Amino acid sequence: MKKIGMPLAMAVAALVSYPGTSLAAEDVASDVAVTQDLTAVIALQGLPCGRVASATQAGEDDYTASCEDGNRYRVFVNAEGRVVVEKLD
Repeated sequence: MKKIGMPLAMAVAALVSYPGTSLAAEDVASDVAVTQDLTAVIALQGLPCGRVASATQAGEDDYTASCEDGNRYRVFVNAEGRVVVEKLD
C-alpha cells in the first residue's frame, strides 16, 4: 500500500504546485468578471447589448467589448477618470 501511496502523493503534489493550472483558472475567472463588468457598464449607459460575449483589452482600463446582439463598444476611462462607452462600427 505504501508503494502506491507515495507515487500518488507525489503526483498530487506536482499537480497542485504546477502554476499553469491555477493561472488558467484565474484567467477564466478574471475574464468572466471583466465581461460581467462591461455588460453592466454598457447597460448603465442605456446602450443595447444584452450580454458581452467577449472582450479584448487594448490598454489599461481600455477594452473592446463584443455583445451577443452584434454591437461592439470601446469602454475606457478618460483623462478625467470617467468611464466612456463609444459604439464601434
